[in-house]
Amino acid sequence: MTDHPHDHHHRPRSFGRAFAIGIALNMSFVIVEAFYGYRADSLALLADAGHNLGDVMGLLVAWGASYLSQWQPTRTYTYGLRRSSVLAALLNALFLLVAIGAIAWEAIRRFHDPVAVQANTMIWVAAAGIVVNAATALLFMGGRKLDLNIRGAFLHMVADAAISAGVVLTGLLIAGTGIAWIDPVVSIAIAATIFLGTWSLLREALNLAMDAVPASIDSEAVQAYLSQLPSVTEVHHVHIWGLSTTDAALTAHLVLSQPDRNNVLLSQIQEELHHRYGIDHATIQLETAENNVCLTKRCSLQFCRGDAHEHER
Repeated sequence: MTDHPHDHHHRPRSFGRAFAIGIALNMSFVIVEAFYGYRADSLALLADAGHNLGDVMGLLVAWGASYLSQWQPTRTYTYGLRRSSVLAALLNALFLLVAIGAIAWEAIRRFHDPVAVQANTMIWVAAAGIVVNAATALLFMGGRKLDLNIRGAFLHMVADAAISAGVVLTGLLIAGTGIAWIDPVVSIAIAATIFLGTWSLLREALNLAMDAVPASIDSEAVQAYLSQLPSVTEVHHVHIWGLSTTDAALTAHLVLSQPDRNNVLLSQIQEELHHRYGIDHATIQLETAENNVCLTKRCSLQFCRGDAHEHER
């Protein structure tokens, strides 16, 4: 057996400081916003405070998952705890759905029982919310394209800043017109905005939880790439799934017409899968018609000869 060590178990970037600052800022603002929302009888402010509280919970879950995803593999958890980031993204989406239901229910109730709102309080508190949420979003901007878990946190903060802007507009309209039902109308608009922003996150998190191909990877392109490799006559048992919100894995069987190119071919495949498709964990079984040769690549090259077998996940 010949080994060529090559570690592909990348540690995800830590956002511990960003999470700590973001949680502290948002929790402080939730308390302030809920207090003044209650004093001003503003459902829009209370709805935004409830939504922000859900985001604080989401940030806590995402922070925990970000920490757990850096744990080293063990005999029981051979990929470490990377999958926790998928669960965090899923829980984040579910938190928001609960908040949407609560906001919509209270808004409908207020249509039948309008409440006078202190518009000036709404405007100034919501304006502070724009600053807090925008600042928190900036903390996660650097990781939003690489990690679904971080993207979820970033999108929540951007949505919160936009919602706070909507509450400012609501306060201005109420101050100018004195119409109380503007408050529940905007609250329903806030709930709809949250839902639209949450749906894609929920769908992608569910897909990853069900071992679907990550949205960033074109499975047909990967299959086509493997099929056109030199001396490859057949490709089968191709499986691609997300190990976490940042890592993807692949297994595939390739039938070769020229088995003497094994080592060179595997090195080529590993590099191309990484650079083209972001797949860092590839297990490739090479097969020939003349004899049964199994060659597996995961962090090293291992040559083993014997009966043909399926290398299924």
